[in-house]
Amino acid sequence: MEIIVVLIVIVAIVVVVIGIYNGLISRRNRVDEALSQIQVQLKRRHDLIPNLVEAVKGYMQFEQKVLTDVTNARAAAVSAGAQGVPAQAQAENALTGALRSLFAVVENYPELKASQNVLSLQEQLTTTENQISFSRQHYNATVLDYNNGIQTFPNNVFAGMFGFMKRDFFEAEPEAGEVPKVNLSLS
Repeated sequence: MEIIVVLIVIVAIVVVVIGIYNGLISRRNRVDEALSQIQVQLKRRHDLIPNLVEAVKGYMQFEQKVLTDVTNARAAAVSAGAQGVPAQAQAENALTGALRSLFAVVENYPELKASQNVLSLQEQLTTTENQISFSRQHYNATVLDYNNGIQTFPNNVFAGMFGFMKRDFFEAEPEAGEVPKVNLSLS
């Protein structure tokens, strides 16, 4: 009879550990999926920027520094993806700042404000910026859930044993939180 009780206790413990492990795997997979959604939106943003730079380049002969800054910030953001979430977030925030500068300069060129190509690219970029913001929010919510899952008892007992590590949030700097806005309509 004692062996049966011991076996039942062991089976119960094994079932609990399996449940905890599977729950942590599920949370980790949701974090990975949320990060991949950010990557999709960032890739779209990165793909739009060369088109925008090319569209405004001919009009902005005296503004080459702004175009160079945007191009360099884009290159840094693309390469930062392999350096982890904090480095990527920092590079993306720098890219947002460079885009703000570009749009501020565009305001000084009436020909650009009338260009359908520039208007279309600006609208696509604004939409993408909004999608990036929503993706960041979703990612950060899943990271919070995951981090809570690995840090609360009894999960924390097993999380370290199974190699579950805390994940970083995808943080925007306070000034990078707004979507670049510009009025390109004819005045």
